[in-house]
Amino acid sequence: MIEADGVELCAESFGEPVDPPILLLQGIGASMLWWEEGFCRMLAERGRFVIRYDHRDTGRSTTYPPGRPGYTGTDLVADPAGVLDGYGIPAGHLVGVSAGGALVQLFALAFPDRVLSLVLLSTSPAKSVGRSLPPPTERYRRFVETARVDWSDESSVVEYLVEYERVLAGGERPFDEAAARELVRADVARARDIAASQNHGIAPEGDVWPEPLSAITAATLVIHGTADPMFPPGHGEALAAEIPGATLRLLEGAGHGVERADWETIVDAITTHTASS
Repeated sequence: MIEADGVELCAESFGEPVDPPILLLQGIGASMLWWEEGFCRMLAERGRFVIRYDHRDTGRSTTYPPGRPGYTGTDLVADPAGVLDGYGIPAGHLVGVSAGGALVQLFALAFPDRVLSLVLLSTSPAKSVGRSLPPPTERYRRFVETARVDWSDESSVVEYLVEYERVLAGGERPFDEAAARELVRADVARARDIAASQNHGIAPEGDVWPEPLSAITAATLVIHGTADPMFPPGHGEALAAEIPGATLRLLEGAGHGVERADWETIVDAITTHTASS
């Protein structure tokens, strides 16, 4: 556990502390388990010190009553600094997926001296970029609008999250339901209160950094699946166009998130990017 700004953040590391540090940030309502151990170890084997952590209201980190988050979006943006402090790391390579990618963008604006480079996966610009972005797919919108879950019923939560993962996978590749169910069950069982994970969506925004994304100076790699149903590829393209010098890598047929089929490709890309930053 790391004490950061009056809360406890559960973190885990892989690899040797002398290696270049990589801090992984998950998406909204997602614990560090969604950075699967196999992925983390693969990255560590490439000579990186890898850290994953539970956001507030996920996993074993400080948890608030459902519907009453005791923090703002600003706090979620600042938490990576507390994690880096907990490991005695002045600056690291930050890798964020989905909403974690948005947090990483804002962190780079708020704490530029603590960022060695950025890797942004399955995410969207955290600020307005002056262009229209493609909407989610019809299948994704229909699920969000019609799916029902009882957060007090563990079996209901598991079924809901497995089906959500099925939708996020995008539909162009076979969906590994067994693997998804195993991960969801582990996440639900480990959480202090899985219902509290929904607090991220209602937390106040907090302070807003005035700088545009074009003010980000860290070397940035954008990785995006061509079948992402939440943020279609236009989001990744807009993000790469907005951040000076950013590189875009598209994953053919990949949905939203870090799929096992893409681990080696993503690890190779992160290793190369962090070696030159």
